[in-house]
Amino acid sequence: MPRDERHTATIPYGTLGIIPLASCTKMGEKVDKFLVDWREQREHENESTLAFNGYKRDSYILDARTPRFGSGEGKGVLNDSVRGSDLYIMVDVCNYSLEYSLCGFRNHMSPDDHYADLKRVIAAAGGKARRITVIMPFLYESRQHKRNGRESLDCALMLQELTDMGVDNIITFDAHDPRVQNAIPLKGFESVSATYQFIKYLLLNVDDLHIDSDHMMVISPDEGGTGRAVYFANVLGLDMGMFYKRRDYTKIVNGRNPIVAHEFLGSNVEGKDVIIIDDMISSGESMIDVASELKRRKAKRVFCATTFGLFTNGFKKFDEAYTNGIIDKVLTTNLVYQPEELLSKPWYINVDMSKYIALLIDTLNHDSSISNLLSPVERIQQRVKEYNELHYNK
Repeated sequence: MPRDERHTATIPYGTLGIIPLASCTKMGEKVDKFLVDWREQREHENESTLAFNGYKRDSYILDARTPRFGSGEGKGVLNDSVRGSDLYIMVDVCNYSLEYSLCGFRNHMSPDDHYADLKRVIAAAGGKARRITVIMPFLYESRQHKRNGRESLDCALMLQELTDMGVDNIITFDAHDPRVQNAIPLKGFESVSATYQFIKYLLLNVDDLHIDSDHMMVISPDEGGTGRAVYFANVLGLDMGMFYKRRDYTKIVNGRNPIVAHEFLGSNVEGKDVIIIDDMISSGESMIDVASELKRRKAKRVFCATTFGLFTNGFKKFDEAYTNGIIDKVLTTNLVYQPEELLSKPWYINVDMSKYIALLIDTLNHDSSISNLLSPVERIQQRVKEYNELHYNK
């Protein structure tokens, strides 16, 4: 059933309200615009009833603030009513561009600060919302998802804390390990993939791709991302390969065991375009090492596609890799903060996820299934078919 037909067959769960925290302002505005446009065009036979009160509005964004005192302490303030609302709170815990004053010093906000502000807004709602869904694209503390030795389990604690505060659903993207949802087995948790959007934007920006197993291959940079690469390869009908990291477990550098070498498992990549698919680029060293190994094996072009581009060590190594022909394009989403410097890079492709988030919110507000949005195989194959017809069937 088409999206609009499905939505006109159901009534909203509650009055839609979106709260993009300061870390997610730009994304929130884009999502809001999609929702306003869609609902303005949509006709519903029962839209004059109480169930559709407030269905068509100029904006669904609610006024929420998280001011701080001079001591660095903060509070959450809601200036619009949330009573009976179906509330969607958006937060980007990786947005380091925001600052606050602490006894005269300027502090950049850390993931801990963003998470604290999220809890403040939930607390300000005071249980008056009908349902609360948190959209947290980069799952807070998701890299600390399992215990090795005497360690904290921060991500599991976060999930339990949010659900104890009244959060009904948590939506994230490409969780480092989705099994962390076992911490809240009775609550809604979705780890959404950006596979369709990666393929869409790659096809929009590169005109001479041959999408078949003779000309292209999908690569996982480590054993943890194998499932992601297998799915990507299967929907495109490609072969896949993987690297595994040999680490020095006698040392710890920057919180992890340093990588000694990348070993490759897979068929010959010579003369093929390769897509390295992963959940994040942190420092980027591992991604560039893998790309270098592929070029050493005579791969034709290397495209890197990761959900989160953190670039914690800056862009210099990627500039050098692009100049030296090691990488051709890097695709990351706008689910986390993107500095203007990144957007201006010749090797960078920005994958916009705002329409997808708007689709998820619109569907959930109508209490409809999102399963077809989470399994975009048909849309991917249709996009590839259109690409081939445009470029090769003239």
